[in-house]
This record gives sequence, structure tokens and C-alpha cells, in this order.
Amino acid sequence: MTLRVVLASLALFLALGSAARADSCDGLTVRLIRGTGAALAGRSGSLVVFRAADADRMSLDCVAPRRLLFRSDLRQPPAAFFVLIGLAARTLTGAPAEAVETLARRLHQDSLLTGAPQLGEVGGAVLRCDPGDRPDGFGVGSLCRLAADRPARRRSHGRSSGLSRAAGPG
Repeated sequence: MTLRVVLASLALFLALGSAARADSCDGLTVRLIRGTGAALAGRSGSLVVFRAADADRMSLDCVAPRRLLFRSDLRQPPAAFFVLIGLAARTLTGAPAEAVETLARRLHQDSLLTGAPQLGEVGGAVLRCDPGDRPDGFGVGSLCRLAADRPARRRSHGRSSGLSRAAGPG
């Protein structure tokens, strides 16, 4: 009898933990929709895909650390692409949208000039922009990834806001 109670409690605990994680991702999805104007295109497990007028692909991976991916088929995306990144950063990290937008533009241009991915941080948002629309850096479009900076990392590195540096693959 005690074993049944323990097993039932364990099953309930696991179910509640899964529900809390799902609600957390669902809540962030709703906030991103409200904050960016994007629409939900679909969800599979921890991956949420959005339809956004200003990006050919916008997706959220809810596995920690949560991160957003923005892809454009254009090598020089319109200004609205960078505005979308800023709005999403404000929702995900609380960073100022305009500062992230400016950083995204700079990192994108630097990646095109150097042919290498560029990484920068501003207001708790970490952004990486690649010189192509594929994670390996090739392709004709644009790719930027956004995540929240970990507080311990921010304290230990002391990087200045908006400085970019070449980033290795991955």
C-alpha cells in the first residue's frame, strides 16, 4: 500500500513538473506573439515556430537556455527584420528593444564584412549573427540567434554593451 502511495505521488509530481514546463513555454509563446505581432505557426515538443512578416523564419527553442532564431532569405534584410529581433529580445530578456536592434544591425554588417559569425551582448541579451542563412555560415540569406545572458557570465566577463567579437562555430 505504501509503495502505491509513493508511486502515485511520484507520478503526480512528474506530471505537474511537465505541466509547469509546458505552461512556461506556452506563456513565453503568448508573450512573444503579443510583443512582436508574430503568429503561431506550430509547435513540436520544445520547438515553437512563428509566422512573422519580417522574417522568413522565427522559432523559439524552449529548452534551457531558451533561444530564438531569426532567418531571412535576403543577404540584406529590411530594417523590420532587426526591429523584430529587438522586440523579441525585450520579451525574452527584458533588454531595451532599440539597443538590441542596433546591435543586431551592427553584428549582421560585421559578419558580412568578416565572413565570420559575430557575437555581442547588450542589456542581458546575447546575439549571434552569421554571414549566411545556415548555421554553418554559408548560404545567401541572414541568420541571427538570440538568448538571455546568464547572470554569472555577465559578472565574470564584464564586456561592454554592444561590442562584437568573432564567434566560433556552434
